[in-house]
Amino acid sequence: MFRRLLDRLEEFTIGALLAISTLVIFLAVVHRYLAGFAIPYLQDWLLGFHFGWAQEFAMICAVWMAKFGAAYGVRTGIHVGVDLLVMRLHGGARRACITLGLLCGLLFCGLLVWYGVRLVWENGAAYAWYTGLGRDPGPYFEGPLTADLEWPSWMVYLAIPLGSALMGWRFLEALLGYWRDGILPQHRVAHVKGLDEGEGVPPSIEQGASR
Repeated sequence: MFRRLLDRLEEFTIGALLAISTLVIFLAVVHRYLAGFAIPYLQDWLLGFHFGWAQEFAMICAVWMAKFGAAYGVRTGIHVGVDLLVMRLHGGARRACITLGLLCGLLFCGLLVWYGVRLVWENGAAYAWYTGLGRDPGPYFEGPLTADLEWPSWMVYLAIPLGSALMGWRFLEALLGYWRDGILPQHRVAHVKGLDEGEGVPPSIEQGASR
């Protein structure tokens, strides 16, 4: 149940960010061109709207999509990898090599979470936390704001520890699943009409591991 909810939340977050950023950029472009026409009343009404923040908003959405999309990539096995050496190994050597790769990914995500939390905490989150509780923030400062939206930058940086934690969880799931079943997450290539099943598709690590 937890995994299913996490999967849906991950997919919803990526899809919602993509849809919202696309809509905002679309409206900004339409506004820019329509406001250039000297149409009575309409031009004055359009010039009353300000879309100068749209590009920055789309960039923030892209950052969050990239971090959560990386976790989605681990879960579905769509990350690009060079497995030429791994495919030539057999038995315990292949298992050890794959395990090492997953552990390195898990370690990498752990480091990103650690330093990401520090980045967020020291660039405004600590100040917001202490002042919100009515306490003295001490050495912590308010932190920078984004240029156009003037949002606290620590809210943008929050994508680093959150996305990395989710990605680390996906690496852990892949590692445990591989130890249990000998199978890794694998991206299912879309079927092309006219090609036989499996034609042109190289054997996967999972297929070799199950031999």
